[in-house]
Amino acid sequence: MTVIFAEHALIGDEIKSDVRISIADGRIERIEIGVKAEAGDERHSFVLPGMPNLHSHTFQRAMAGLAETRGPGADSFWSWRTVMYQFGLSMNPEQLEAIAAQAFMEMVEQGFSRVGEFHYLHHDRDGSLYANPAEHLERIAAASVETGIGLTMLPVFYAHSGFGGTAPVEGQRRFIHDLDQFAVLMARGGEIARDLPGANLGLAPHSLRAATPQELAALIEMTSGPIHIHVAEQVKEVEDCIAWSGQRPVEWLLNHAPVDDRWCFIHATHVTPSEVERMAKSGAIAGLCPVTEANLGDGIFPVSSFLGHGGRFGVGTDSNVSISLREELQILEYSQRLSERSRNVIAAPGQSTGVSLFTKALDGGAAALKSPAGIVAGQSADLFTLDLSNVPWSAKHAIDQWIFGAGIGVDCAWVRGQKLVSGGRHVGRDEISSRFRKVVSDLVAAG
Repeated sequence: MTVIFAEHALIGDEIKSDVRISIADGRIERIEIGVKAEAGDERHSFVLPGMPNLHSHTFQRAMAGLAETRGPGADSFWSWRTVMYQFGLSMNPEQLEAIAAQAFMEMVEQGFSRVGEFHYLHHDRDGSLYANPAEHLERIAAASVETGIGLTMLPVFYAHSGFGGTAPVEGQRRFIHDLDQFAVLMARGGEIARDLPGANLGLAPHSLRAATPQELAALIEMTSGPIHIHVAEQVKEVEDCIAWSGQRPVEWLLNHAPVDDRWCFIHATHVTPSEVERMAKSGAIAGLCPVTEANLGDGIFPVSSFLGHGGRFGVGTDSNVSISLREELQILEYSQRLSERSRNVIAAPGQSTGVSLFTKALDGGAAALKSPAGIVAGQSADLFTLDLSNVPWSAKHAIDQWIFGAGIGVDCAWVRGQKLVSGGRHVGRDEISSRFRKVVSDLVAAG
């Protein structure tokens, strides 16, 4: 039994004082509020529930900062994608595992306790199938075991380069499956999930560009878990979808797919008011990745309108150019302020913006990954702490200060009751980071 005494803790959407959290067998056994600490309790200033990271491409962590040189013309998502393809085509399975471990470790250090790994780097460097079709999926699972993070596997189906079944391009050769090959991968993913504590399995049609309507229908039948899809991230994507179908991407999905609360629409940046309302009412989660969306110049999803229609959102680190929970929440709110030329957009009148951001992202992220989150008796003990020892503000402002101010960082973190981070450092940081630095050095040197 481990007992954590928190001077303050976020329970539901309220900050409670003097909280004892008893943990046994990886789960929260009991929560006591308004009590005194007892001998042997581990004491902390402020305890928060671990946050789900609903969208990640771990292999891209190794190219952070390598696509920030402007080309001869206007740079865009599409020019960035060319660099990403070149980088993604070069790594071997051992390198992929080392990169994934670094990314997962940093996520845990930042307060994320589970990751939805939207995994599409499937094959060998020449595009041929590995003898083990789940070689890379197993490497990602191994990285999750090493770092302790919870894993929702989202194997990606990718068959085409454009709408209407266009043939894939050379840069996509490591991504491509047909339906039979993908079914084999999903079967192996199910076996991994059964053997891996805390893991679960969904799937991800990469986008409407990458899967035909017939393929999308077949994929939906392959899982009872979450379904994630990139949609309407770029204006060109919307224009191409209209040229193909006469409809916008979100509109097409809502009209032709059985969209419900199993679905997570990643980005959904370029949407009409009608699409926002219909998406919210369908139950689909908005998977927002504010740091990556800003880095790529994608645009801004209309969060306040979506919430007004009852929609739910979560956050993800996507390209992993910067892995920071507080930055994802901060940029999410700031983007809305810039778009609406207003302040404290996501909070209701009288509410803390930080608490509102955090609790809404927690709820939506848990729904998107189909794994409960929160400080709740009976649930997985996924927690992290903030050190408030040098902060002069009262506890009711602590989450706002952490997200929007300075001087507060993550101190400790637990996943399934295992303490993985202390003093802001993961227990495996030295070994994992050393391996990662060598991999990146080798990849950059190889050009």
